[in-house]
Amino acid sequence: MTKSQADVVRAALELLDEEGADAVTLRAIARRLDVHMNSVVWHARSKARLSELMADAIVAGVSLTGLPRHWHARAAEIARRYRRALLAHRDGAAVVAGTYANEPATLDVAEAFVGALLEGGLSERDAAWTCWSVIYFVLGLCQEEQALPQRSSGDLTPGERPALEKVLPFLAEESFDERFEFGVAKLLAR
Repeated sequence: MTKSQADVVRAALELLDEEGADAVTLRAIARRLDVHMNSVVWHARSKARLSELMADAIVAGVSLTGLPRHWHARAAEIARRYRRALLAHRDGAAVVAGTYANEPATLDVAEAFVGALLEGGLSERDAAWTCWSVIYFVLGLCQEEQALPQRSSGDLTPGERPALEKVLPFLAEESFDERFEFGVAKLLAR
């Protein structure tokens, strides 16, 4: 039975959530959908294209309804929703970070975020660069958060580095919510 592109993406996200990014292959999706691999390739074309479609589906989890009216609060809330969408899927941040998805949901989120920044009086350049900075920060923090079970916070040993010794308790903290709010506030400060 022929499946749709939405079926292929849905199956890929199910594999992602169950087994992680490394398990998502065109062959594994074909097995899951009980179709020939040609059917999956027809809808996804390549692993890179599949990753773009998956990334956009993950970002589609960012609701743009009910946002605050004030530009700063709106931008911060979009960043929060972006983070939640990434964390909603195992390895979600790694999938999104590994793509350049020029797709509807991704563009809609970027439009809303940049629109808030422009409304706040940022120049076009500053709005674009602030958007990138916030996206990179959120992606990086989420990747660290999602990788946490694979590492121990006690793994950090600065050795003979006095500055790092002073701040070590804060570097080893796993308070991702606080770190997120701190970073977004710094990036959106005017």
